[in-house]
Amino acid sequence: MAKRANTYRLTLALQTLASGEAAPPRALELTFDNHDELFTIIDRLRQQDPFGDPAQATELAIGLKLFSEVMLKNRSHPLFEEFWPAFRLFLAKLKG
Repeated sequence: MAKRANTYRLTLALQTLASGEAAPPRALELTFDNHDELFTIIDRLRQQDPFGDPAQATELAIGLKLFSEVMLKNRSHPLFEEFWPAFRLFLAKLKG
């Protein structure tokens, strides 16, 4: 049986440059699969509000889910070998 995943589309557009210069028109659209329902995770983390800023909670949720899904798909890759145990502890602390 094939593993089921949700499909998402993320659009990233450069709005302004830190230097104050005009931002070149740049955008990226990414379609990806994730085994979790991301909006539920975002809502849950925003409710926890670990940083006193719901926007940062949203950034953390999206970043972690993108990163962790790549890591899960490539769990035997040497790049993640030393990091995986610490990441599991981090996730347990975040969920706890």
